[in-house]
Amino acid sequence: MSISSQAASTLFSKELKLLLSLMNMPSGEKRINICNENLKDIDWDELLVLTRHHRVYPNVYEKLRQTDDERIPSYVIRQMQKDYQRNTFSMLHLSSEMGSIAKQFDETGIRVLVLKGPVLADDLYGDVSLRTCSDLDILIPIDNLMQVEEMLIELGYVKEEVYKTILGDWKWRHHHITYKHPQKGIKLEIHWRLGPGPGKEPTFNELWESKRMCSITKHPVYYLGREDLFIFLATHGARHGWSRLRWLVDIDRILRQDLAHDRLTYQLKKYNQTHIAAQAIILAVKLLQTPLTSELESLTMAKRGEHLAEDAYFYIYQKVNLHTDPVPDHISKYHKRHLFSLMTYRQKVLFILSFLYPYPEDAETLKLPQPLHILYFPLRPLLWTWRKTKKHVLS
Repeated sequence: MSISSQAASTLFSKELKLLLSLMNMPSGEKRINICNENLKDIDWDELLVLTRHHRVYPNVYEKLRQTDDERIPSYVIRQMQKDYQRNTFSMLHLSSEMGSIAKQFDETGIRVLVLKGPVLADDLYGDVSLRTCSDLDILIPIDNLMQVEEMLIELGYVKEEVYKTILGDWKWRHHHITYKHPQKGIKLEIHWRLGPGPGKEPTFNELWESKRMCSITKHPVYYLGREDLFIFLATHGARHGWSRLRWLVDIDRILRQDLAHDRLTYQLKKYNQTHIAAQAIILAVKLLQTPLTSELESLTMAKRGEHLAEDAYFYIYQKVNLHTDPVPDHISKYHKRHLFSLMTYRQKVLFILSFLYPYPEDAETLKLPQPLHILYFPLRPLLWTWRKTKKHVLS
């Protein structure tokens, strides 16, 4: 497989290409391996914007502070140093809260798996300061959800969002709920699934059996096994279009670890995610020069892997931000198509069938007593048609 990509070379700006060169610099390198001609017209402010958008400034600063390359303006390095230091304080703050919450939950018998955050930085980078993180993501058994909410409220957390729901659809249409601590300024996402449904994924008990322990805090914190973590990171990055290179750097780091490829291949096939893994590996090889072993190359042969990887360039070169509303209409439409293209045939069928399951809007259109909510199933096509017709008339 060629590490270079024609799509990337034609779509990416010179600043983005420089950013990738900086990210791929070997540790201890004194000069950027790029000719002077390519540095002459660099917009250094744009480079800073890119490091922040892609959340890779700790990684890039770590490389730059080892260099003595006079071609890089001093203010660029100073600004990255400030961003790096700010992130270090934030990660230490999150680490402390993560340990505290894990201790609180453990004392009440609630099992917790931390999905990202400081444990990920420690495992993949060996230093919590080398990865950015804005919140804590914690996976719990769905049966403990109400108990966890009561505990978080006692600890001063406030629920940021309340899902409208009907007939228990929140359990599979959503996969997490967000809480925020007003005083500490910490955002906490409580997950009961790794990703939104409908779709098959490991149970909490299965993930718990292969858990690992992180000891960066006084109280032990548990997180995903290596193969489970790779699959989670690959599916998470794919769901967001790899719009931040930070997620791809995570893939590069974990692929350089000692993965149990037999187990990984089995898990990917079991949960129909081999094409997702192929997309992640292809992007990591092409953009971050991840070493391609024979085991990894066999995974990249999955159908649609190469095509899905090419689709991701749309997000990367345009600095797409899916987390801030309003998302531009053309990007929103592209993203919906991309999410659908990630699904297997079975998942697409389930997704289409899920539109027949009642939505909270149906209950708002026609209010029925709780015991009669089952009637929303046969009524849904009529209620959907009524809403669309009414909207069209009003417009």
